[in-house]
Amino acid sequence: MNKRHALMIITAVVAVLAAIVYFYYDPSSSRLFPRCLFLETTGVKCPGCGSQRAIHALLHGHVATAWHFNAMLVAAIPVIGFYLLVNLMQNKWPRLYRVLFSRAVLLSLVSLIVLWWVLRNVLGC
Repeated sequence: MNKRHALMIITAVVAVLAAIVYFYYDPSSSRLFPRCLFLETTGVKCPGCGSQRAIHALLHGHVATAWHFNAMLVAAIPVIGFYLLVNLMQNKWPRLYRVLFSRAVLLSLVSLIVLWWVLRNVLGC
């Protein structure tokens, strides 16, 4: 087993353990989870605000509630999954890998996150 495969296995195990914790403990009522320092300091939501509660809701099958907590996270999950798949299959799909991980596409994704950050605070999303 090479280092990359070992890292993928470790990452998968950590993700499963995190999912178990998020399933059994509600971030809204548990002190186990950190509060957003940016929100606490500025009163402005960061792009990730509500993500912990959204993950908890998703794990319980409450998609609409998760969307309410952080719509960008819910919308991003299929994209993240696709990126992980392409990363795993980069030897089979080298052109797709190069396009998805190109500077232009990555800057576009960062721009979407910044747009989400602004809109959620201006529109109260």
